Amino acid sequence: MDAPWLDDDQQRAWRAYLRMQARLSAALNRRLQTSSGLSLADYDVLVHLTDAPDGRLRPYELQHALEWEQSRLSHHLSRMQRRGLVERRECADDGRGAFIVLTETGREAIATAAPGHVEAVRELFIDALGPDQVGALHHLATQVLVRIDAAADR
Repeated sequence: MDAPWLDDDQQRAWRAYLRMQARLSAALNRRLQTSSGLSLADYDVLVHLTDAPDGRLRPYELQHALEWEQSRLSHHLSRMQRRGLVERRECADDGRGAFIVLTETGREAIATAAPGHVEAVRELFIDALGPDQVGALHHLATQVLVRIDAAADR
């Protein structure tokens, strides 16, 4: 059975969402790079590590949280490690396992970058919406995420 085509309203909404998402990500990435030297991907990794107990996660935990492919994560972590933002440490409980650990340099980098990044998110996204729209966006995003999870479980 062929899937029905999107109607005009649905297609306009879908394409507008795609343009918004791509342009917002590009704008945030440019601002972050200019102000801090971090990419949006670097920032995402550092956020997850700063949120983790002891600033460390197993690679599979980071991969799951970021929803990245293993090869992308591995290459990106290698680049971040060369810059001193993270390091790999052996796991005492699992001789083959490792932790990705936030370094002091990484902690300083995100502490420096965060205020400007939050300002950019607010300026380019949050402040364009009213409180009801922010609530509606949260509701819509949650609905779509639940549907994605249910489709993945099938």
